[in-house]
Amino acid sequence: MAKNENIIKYKKPFHFNIGLVIFCIIIIYVIYNIFSYFTTSTISEYQVSQGMIASNNVYHGLILRDESVVYADQSGYINYYIKNASRVSVNDVVYSIDTNGVIADKINSTGANGELLSEEALQEVSAKLDGFSNTYRSSSFGDTNTFKMDLDSEISQILNSIALANLGEQISTAEANNTFHRYASGKQGVIAYYVDGYEADNLENFKAEMLESGGYVKTNLESNVQVTSNSPVYKIVNSEKWNIIFAISTDLAESLQDDSNIKIKFCKDNYSANATYEIIWQDGEPFLALQLNTAMIRYINERFVDVELVINQTSGLKIPKSAITSKEFFTVPKSYFTEGGDSDNKGLILAETLDADTAGDESSIIYPTIYYEKNDKYYIDSELISAGTVIRKPDSILSTYTIGTDTDSLIGVYNINKGYAVFKQINIMYENDEYAIVEPKTSYGIALYDHIALDGSKLQESQLIKK
Repeated sequence: MAKNENIIKYKKPFHFNIGLVIFCIIIIYVIYNIFSYFTTSTISEYQVSQGMIASNNVYHGLILRDESVVYADQSGYINYYIKNASRVSVNDVVYSIDTNGVIADKINSTGANGELLSEEALQEVSAKLDGFSNTYRSSSFGDTNTFKMDLDSEISQILNSIALANLGEQISTAEANNTFHRYASGKQGVIAYYVDGYEADNLENFKAEMLESGGYVKTNLESNVQVTSNSPVYKIVNSEKWNIIFAISTDLAESLQDDSNIKIKFCKDNYSANATYEIIWQDGEPFLALQLNTAMIRYINERFVDVELVINQTSGLKIPKSAITSKEFFTVPKSYFTEGGDSDNKGLILAETLDADTAGDESSIIYPTIYYEKNDKYYIDSELISAGTVIRKPDSILSTYTIGTDTDSLIGVYNINKGYAVFKQINIMYENDEYAIVEPKTSYGIALYDHIALDGSKLQESQLIKK
């Protein structure tokens, strides 16, 4: 028993297991990241791009031209020889009337032979088909029938002209018998084969009710086989100058009153043109009258047309409006900032820590982030300095300023280039319902190709970003 009492129990020395510590740290890091992943909302980003916004206003306008209707001198069977929307000169034969129908029948039967078309005419028809095919959209299916009718009419008139030349002897006999009559244009202009009752209207006799297109009736003259004396056979547009007129708001009228030129776009085919304009007032309501010197033939078959006024066209950095937010800042007079020490950054000297021993000590200076400058003030936030902190001027111990005395809010976006949110101030030049154009190359602002948060309301300063 005495021997057992002398036995001392051996205590194992403590060994620090570095591997276990590292493993625990890794486990804690993984758990933290998993927790952060499921508790942190995902932030969608947007890359800042160069863009443009045009304030487009669409209006339904009435077209007014200098038009003259030509009427038949006598009754009979009619044939046309000039394409619709073609220019004619004085003495160009536009149509003929056959009182007994004999020559008209021969012209029609000869004109039915498509083999008489020349190679040039066939190439022109083929080019028109290719052009229509290349620009066709399913949304404009109704234009297909119109195009077919126009093409049929054009081919028919080409063949009629060929028949007129081939029947020279018979036509001469009929003319001698006073049964066949050819009619030439008495003036130069552009031919159109329809009437609608607006031919005599112009800006001088314009009335607001003319804009009502609900009861509009357009009479096609090309489909006529027979005409009666004094009935319309075609009309001629005498000038390349034409007008489009429509009602506008009083606000728009006021915004346009100091200018006389505007860019427009036709909704039908996205054709753009420049126009001059005047504002006409009737019964206290404004109407915008556009004058154009081009594209009259392009829309000669239209009486009403939808146009866009392209105004307030602004270019710059284009960002979604959802990214825009606001943030409150302290505003501090620039005279309280100093530069020096090991940094070129602008700093503020804390007045409450300044005494004989700490004067000029770098520990008494803080360097807040400057987000914006306006006139004689810098904008800073509360990340490094809080409201109530007293600072002094670099050149005067007695001149002090209390942070938070003046505040102001700025609009901006959160830049997330570095993986955390940094507020950047923006200057909005123009905006619509979805996007804003902001001024490029501003101090403390955003730059082209920066990545910003798509929803600025979801972030705070320095917040880590999970994409």
